[in-house]
Amino acid sequence: MNSKLRRAASGLALVAAAAVVLTGCASNSGASSAAADAKDCKTLSTAQAAKATSAADFGGFDCLVAAAEKEGHLNVITLPPSWANYGKIIAGFQKKYPQIKINSENPDGSSQDEVDAAKANKGQSTAPDVFDMGTTVLNANPDVVTPYKVQNWDKIPADFKDPDGNWYYDYTGLISVGYDSSKITKAPTSLDDLLGADYKNKVAIKDSPVKANESLMDVVLASVQNGGSADDLSTGVDFFKKLKAAGNFVPTTASQATVNNGQTPVVLQWSFNNVAWGDASQGGNPNFKSVVLPGAAVGSYYNQAVASGAADPAAARLWEEYIYTPEVQNLYLAAGAYPAMLDAMKKDGSVDKDVLQKVGDAPSDVTLLTADQATKAGTQIASLWPAAMG
Repeated sequence: MNSKLRRAASGLALVAAAAVVLTGCASNSGASSAAADAKDCKTLSTAQAAKATSAADFGGFDCLVAAAEKEGHLNVITLPPSWANYGKIIAGFQKKYPQIKINSENPDGSSQDEVDAAKANKGQSTAPDVFDMGTTVLNANPDVVTPYKVQNWDKIPADFKDPDGNWYYDYTGLISVGYDSSKITKAPTSLDDLLGADYKNKVAIKDSPVKANESLMDVVLASVQNGGSADDLSTGVDFFKKLKAAGNFVPTTASQATVNNGQTPVVLQWSFNNVAWGDASQGGNPNFKSVVLPGAAVGSYYNQAVASGAADPAAARLWEEYIYTPEVQNLYLAAGAYPAMLDAMKKDGSVDKDVLQKVGDAPSDVTLLTADQATKAGTQIASLWPAAMG
């Protein structure tokens, strides 16, 4: 995949997303099972449904809905309500398909936690049905996903998806600095600012970069902004060593709660999370501001995938259909997360133009790791980070 995301305008406009209220956006596949003609639907066993690679395997989309409603459950994992608008996304699915109960497990977990849960709960009703996972962890665990192609498959760029349907990008943010403006009165303009005395015992990340894709991208940003590259993260690790040596790195795992109670006044994380954590309507700290630093930017698309051991295989596939509707892709955008179908939606007019204007396009110079780079980064960080920060 091209390492530069070529879209114009400033990513600093992401901060405006906090004020966005998304108006009604029509789904292109919101049919109800009431419309399904039973004689045209295929009766699939759980094992057969687990091998379905498109809605056609069920007899069409309406039949997929009917099968998912018959299962009556959907297990999602590591989807915090404030993350990329997942609170509204989950609520929208529940409203559209009220017969399907959503179980949301470990909302504050990491990509590795998703894999661990899939393996620990294999064959049980609690097994995850779907994933929203970072590329590094996914590449290391290809056995936990299974192919499925949504109806809007052609609207996902070719380099944003596995050709067999094992995974597909859903959205990306930009790594940014969130800061409590009541404690840090001057917005940082570079990563080096975080090494100063004003940031003593204040700077945190979300999790170990060995486990969490978001935190790994923090290290990538530190590398590319300090003369290194995405191919060698040692420069980024060195920055965090300096941050720790200065007494500025907080070992506490950052969360919305730790920002609100003052434990982690400064957080390096995705732009859409920093925006959400400053949104009082979502329980955030209204003093918490977000800035995308000048210079090289870092993004990383997350991957949607159906779990190979899904407890509810039809509901899992219906969830993916829902995710790749303009309705949900616009909800990602409203949170400041750039959706995979954005270019296609611009062309067909289904993008919410008011939201796009407020959020702004991503900057033209964004580093995105290729699959090979992500795998190499995961291996390197597993070696360097514990030795440097342990």
